[in-house]
Amino acid sequence: MKETRYFYAPDASASTELPSEEAGHTLRVLRLGLGDELLLVDGRGCFYRAIITAATGHRCTYRIEESLPQEPAWMGHLHLAMAPTKLMDRTEWFAEKATEIGFDELTFLDCQFSERRVIKEERVDKILVSAMKQSHKAWKPTLNSMVRFREFITQEREGDKFICHCYDENDIEDGGAKPLLFDVIREGVPTTVLVGPEGDFSVEEVRLALQNGYKSVSLGRSRLRTETAALAAVHMMHLKNENYTR
Repeated sequence: MKETRYFYAPDASASTELPSEEAGHTLRVLRLGLGDELLLVDGRGCFYRAIITAATGHRCTYRIEESLPQEPAWMGHLHLAMAPTKLMDRTEWFAEKATEIGFDELTFLDCQFSERRVIKEERVDKILVSAMKQSHKAWKPTLNSMVRFREFITQEREGDKFICHCYDENDIEDGGAKPLLFDVIREGVPTTVLVGPEGDFSVEEVRLALQNGYKSVSLGRSRLRTETAALAAVHMMHLKNENYTR
């Protein structure tokens, strides 16, 4: 059986031409041509069945034959905010795997103990696109610019807000016991989860988050690397919100 290939066209319904990078892959790598079928994805919840109408040089035009709106695979809005890792390949691995699982928004945090304060957003965005196509998702996660921790947590956000950290209740004044994240996620409620750098958030950052409505949570007994913790958090959010066919 021939594998179905997806092509990212964010303006698919309003355009008749593939973006240059997708056109190059279509024509030079896959050797597709006039009359061949494409399955386009706009990253906003819709697939399109299309036919190539012209393939010249580096340009590929198409005609949409059918629009295929998709039902959301999960409920609520799942937002993961993390401090990027010193080795960027670990953060890129997270971005790829989290997209395969399914979430809505990714923000990078500049924290007190951050080991990386610069992100090549264009490269990460390409990874999100590739993972979306590979996993046959109709939605591409929103990628936000890096933001300072204090600025992020003081912004108004809908729904539940959690911060994952390794401190116990004796380290954080009025922090209370930390429940497992999976146990406190509410189905269908927009959820934001914060994951810190390898050295964790500072005590001051955790206290500041709590003052701004975030709740302390645990990801389990194991001590996890940043990218592993972030992926575990996304997986927990997704499992609680997965839209099973009933």
